[in-house]
This record gives sequence, C-alpha cells and structure tokens, in this order.
Amino acid sequence: MNRENDQRVCPVERAGSLDNSVRKFLQNPQQILKPYIHEGMTVLDLGCGPGVFSIEIAKLLGDSGKVIAADLQNGMLDKVKQKIKGTRLEQRIILHKCREESIDLKEKVDFVLAFYMVHEVPDQDKLFSELKSMLKPSGQLFIIEPKFHVSKKSFELMIDRIKSIGFEIKDRPNVFFSRTIVLTNS
Repeated sequence: MNRENDQRVCPVERAGSLDNSVRKFLQNPQQILKPYIHEGMTVLDLGCGPGVFSIEIAKLLGDSGKVIAADLQNGMLDKVKQKIKGTRLEQRIILHKCREESIDLKEKVDFVLAFYMVHEVPDQDKLFSELKSMLKPSGQLFIIEPKFHVSKKSFELMIDRIKSIGFEIKDRPNVFFSRTIVLTNS
C-alpha cells in the first residue's frame, strides 16, 4: 500500500473509535440494516473495519446466510477474526482481503454495505463498476458516508455517477450524522 492510501484509509490503530458503545447507540447496525437484510442472503460488508456491522449482519441473516467481511487491512480482518473465533458466527462470516486496486471477489452477492469508506477510494467509478458486476440482479448497494468528510454536493455528484452506470435509487434512510443512499442494481 502506498503512502497516499495509508493516509486515506482509517488506520487499524483507530479501530476502537469505530467499535464502541456510543457509536453502536447512535448508529445502531440492527436498526439501520433490518429493513434490507433477510435470512439466506449473501452480504458484502465492504471496508468492514473491526466488524461492528459484519457481526450484526450475520445475526440478521440467521443460519442460512453469510457475510463477506472485506477490508484492505489485515489488521482489521484480524480484529474480526478474534471477535468471532469459537462462536457460531465463525461459520457465517468469511474474511476477505481486498487488493489495493480491486475488491477481487468473484462471488455474486445480494447486498453490499459500504459504511464510511467510499470517500477513501481514489477511483470511485472503478469501485462502482466492480460492485455492479458483483451484485445479483436487483441486488442492493447501501452507501453511508460521514457528513464531516463528504459534502452534500460531492455526495450528490457521486450519486449521479452511480446512476450513470445503471443503479437506481431505492431509498434514502436517515442515519445519524451521515449521508445515505440505497441503490438497486438494474
């Protein structure tokens, strides 16, 4: 990983700020995702960090679904691995190391969660094209971006680019201190 990306991606040393009770209260994974996640789905948690959302997604999926917890950093994946080790969730959460320039996942998925990570990606158009090819027909992409990093104007420009490659807007749910969009692969 080059220096520029090191500065763009939230470092493993700050994982604790992503995984705490205050955040879970203000941005409750179960409340945010329950309308979109159903038993039996295959869900990609892209930029999973320490696994806050991966673990909650696995619970929503029941025994018949699976979560692919994907991250660029081995340290983040190690944190998820330690949390699920020896639990029933270990069978439903698959850890996946992304490449620097690609998610590098061949499996088709029903749903992608990209929570506070799209703004860290230098080539967003390439990311959106790759996600489109990974999503099953009518699959959904849920993007949540922090208001303190992403302006309303830049978020709307991002949505225009996503729509131009064939996604349709499905929903714009409220998530504390965030800009959000749920899109369907058309």
